[in-house]
Amino acid sequence: MLHEQWLVLITAATPILELRGAIPLGLALGLSIKETLLLSLIGNITPVPFILLGMSVIINWLKNIPRLHAWVHKKGLAGGDKLNMQIQRWGWLGLIVFVAIPLPGTGAWTGALAASFLRLKFWPAFISISVGVFIAGLLISSIGAGVLTLI
Repeated sequence: MLHEQWLVLITAATPILELRGAIPLGLALGLSIKETLLLSLIGNITPVPFILLGMSVIINWLKNIPRLHAWVHKKGLAGGDKLNMQIQRWGWLGLIVFVAIPLPGTGAWTGALAASFLRLKFWPAFISISVGVFIAGLLISSIGAGVLTLI
């Protein structure tokens, strides 16, 4: 049972898969919906502070390589345009909604990267991303539980 729990936790912490992969995995492995949701939430939120704090260090270090820094900065800002528009229009609610939508290209990793590039303050960004992760976890768990009842 411990092996399955670690698989869910690690899957939730990985980019791209995040909750969208971890919750179905946990349910497929026979874990309860509560246990799967809890492990997935913990796993998905764990990398967020490291991304929020670490990206600024990496971006500053990249200033030593001007061409690479310019390219990364340009890509980061371009990728953050959609989120930037949401935040300007809806404030922190925009970041919550962006992370909460359980579609490819949204989620904790993308939200944290965008928040870093947009230089958002740590605590408001972390709290908004955490709330978004919680909402996404509830949505995906509801879908997963509904599918299980059909089987």
